Amino acid sequence: MVRVIGLFEYITNRDKNSNVEQVFEEEINMFINDTNRIHMKRLAVDTCVSFLARTIAQSRFNVRNGKDYIKDELYYKLSVRPNKNQTATTFWETFVNNLIYENECLIIVSDDDHLIIADSFVHNKYALYEDTYTNVLVGDHEYQRTFKQSEVIHIKYRNDKLMPLINSLFNDYGSLFGSILFAQKKKNQIRATVDVNTKTAQTKDGQSKLQNFINRVYGAISLKDVAIIPQQEGYTYNEQSSGNSGGQSVDEINKVTNGYFNQIAMAIGIPISLVYGDMADVEKQTKNFIRFTVNPLLKKLENEINAKFFTKDEFLKGERVEVKAVSYYDIVDIAASIDKLISSGFATGNEVRKEVGWDESDDPNLDKHYITKNYSQTDVNQVNEGGESDNDSKD
Repeated sequence: MVRVIGLFEYITNRDKNSNVEQVFEEEINMFINDTNRIHMKRLAVDTCVSFLARTIAQSRFNVRNGKDYIKDELYYKLSVRPNKNQTATTFWETFVNNLIYENECLIIVSDDDHLIIADSFVHNKYALYEDTYTNVLVGDHEYQRTFKQSEVIHIKYRNDKLMPLINSLFNDYGSLFGSILFAQKKKNQIRATVDVNTKTAQTKDGQSKLQNFINRVYGAISLKDVAIIPQQEGYTYNEQSSGNSGGQSVDEINKVTNGYFNQIAMAIGIPISLVYGDMADVEKQTKNFIRFTVNPLLKKLENEINAKFFTKDEFLKGERVEVKAVSYYDIVDIAASIDKLISSGFATGNEVRKEVGWDESDDPNLDKHYITKNYSQTDVNQVNEGGESDNDSKD
């Protein structure tokens, strides 16, 4: 970022120190270069974070009381509207964004019993006592009271912050990206000179005419497919180069951008093929993404919610919140597998419904085990090596 003091020094000390102007120009150039490269970082980080946030936001929050699923106030807040200003989808997307960018997220319960994500806070850690949270800021409102650990939902994303790693990668990839982009801009650049009569260049009117002539030539070349430049007395336009075929290609720029993009996706735990929308092995990649990235994060959230909204005795009795990730398959595609699980007696209908993320049914028949399709017990001792029973061999 351009330093304000650089501008001040340039204005006040321009005559005292001739190097100030050079320093100021370097700062301006640095600012321009950073601005040109910053979109690469924003594109990569925002795309990956949004991808994870949208996946988490589609999760199902089920409140369970023993074997029964209930829909109470807690279910409504987690699944529909946590507070007056956000829907559940927007709320959990914000939760993931804070979790990635800040490496932690704090959810408090407001005075009117709403769930609110804190914009900033101070975490006071203690070894033998309960941690507290002070200076909790939500929007432009700062809470004056102290929140206890048992009163909030506080989740850390990982042990070390992710953003320093992302910024470090950006310094390397951004520098390389800027160099290739600069070389690409120079490729096919039109270079020309204007020979000026000495007598004409010395007069103020001649200099003005020269500048107008250069402006017209530049405009004609940059805006028109065919540019005809009339020769004027005192000015001779000579095109020195129409560019060259050297330098980096656009593909090189894309490779650097994709390289940085891949590093960010890998750091967050998103398969590259899912981000790019590749259809090859999409089911396998999606399964790995849900299993190794989404589910561990949802497990953290589930444990924190259960620890704060239920006592130990309530949890052991079966009162809890279950967070299920979005289904990564079509129920029709696994119909044959479901039939196999039920018909073999391995699982009941309700057990299968629970595994695929559906609510259990009130039908008592779905709590029974069934064995169909001629499944029966076999006595292996009655079959000899030739495949015949002992009675058949005696005959």
